[in-house]
Amino acid sequence: MIPATRTEPGTYALVLAATKKMVVTIGQLGEVRLRPGFYVYVGSAFGSGGVRARLNHHLRPAARPYWHIDYLRMHALVQEVWYCYGRVSWEHEWAQHLETVPGASIPLPKFGASDCRCRSHLFFFRSRPLGDVLPRKVEVAAVCPKGSSC
Repeated sequence: MIPATRTEPGTYALVLAATKKMVVTIGQLGEVRLRPGFYVYVGSAFGSGGVRARLNHHLRPAARPYWHIDYLRMHALVQEVWYCYGRVSWEHEWAQHLETVPGASIPLPKFGASDCRCRSHLFFFRSRPLGDVLPRKVEVAAVCPKGSSC
């Protein structure tokens, strides 16, 4: 299921679930120790196809991992997508905000943020966060509904 139907540019966040402990190598960045819980990854889509194309990529397992998130996607399931359209990127503001949300932690510094000053674009939560934790209204699309085993 592709939750975003428009090919416009925008910003998105993937809410992923991990069900067991494991160590995952994230390309040249290093290792992340996954623990059961939820991970929120923020990104932006300003290339060809916009938000729809980027989410289409992220919702399929990558045959050849390219981005940091591609490595994580092999071990964690996308539960939900938060997104908004627009030519302004909210990626860094969302990352900086998520870092301050009570209960959030950074599982691997510079994950998804090797080209910016953010500490990370990946955040861990013990319980499933809601889209209203972001400082901007977003559309929310369930990819794997709560309680499902997809």
